[in-house]
Amino acid sequence: MDHTAHQHQHEHEHHAHHGSGASWRTAAQATLHCLTGCAIGEILGMVIGTAAGLHNAATVVLSIALAFVFGYALTMRGVLRAGLPVRQALKVALAADTVSIAVMELIDNTVMVGVPGAIDAGLSQALFWVSLAASLAVAFVLTTPVNRWMIGRGKGHAVVHAYH
Repeated sequence: MDHTAHQHQHEHEHHAHHGSGASWRTAAQATLHCLTGCAIGEILGMVIGTAAGLHNAATVVLSIALAFVFGYALTMRGVLRAGLPVRQALKVALAADTVSIAVMELIDNTVMVGVPGAIDAGLSQALFWVSLAASLAVAFVLTTPVNRWMIGRGKGHAVVHAYH
């Protein structure tokens, strides 16, 4: 593909992200990106909190904090590679991921707390791991439409698109 054709394709894709609707594929990719950072933080927080015997509320707070840290870090890694200074990269990450991470965390922590005994189960118990995996899967399914709506309005992951 020559440069002009590639540029036209990029402009077409860019327009599609900012048009009246975003594709489900684009939304799913954005949600999967968010899920990766969230899952790293969520799992790490749940493992640390459970292993350390922290109260359930402290474990949830730790998981949420780490999910935001890792979610933002993954986005920043990509935009820093594109040449943005750290301060601008942080602004892009905050704009791109805050709503998605917040929705995902609300859902997956609600599931973890809502499954009887899941958050109290030890790290060696299947209930803990099955509940955690299920909570992340439910969060992915329910966050994808949110991301699709946001991308279709030039918000959320659409902010990062300029740096891909």
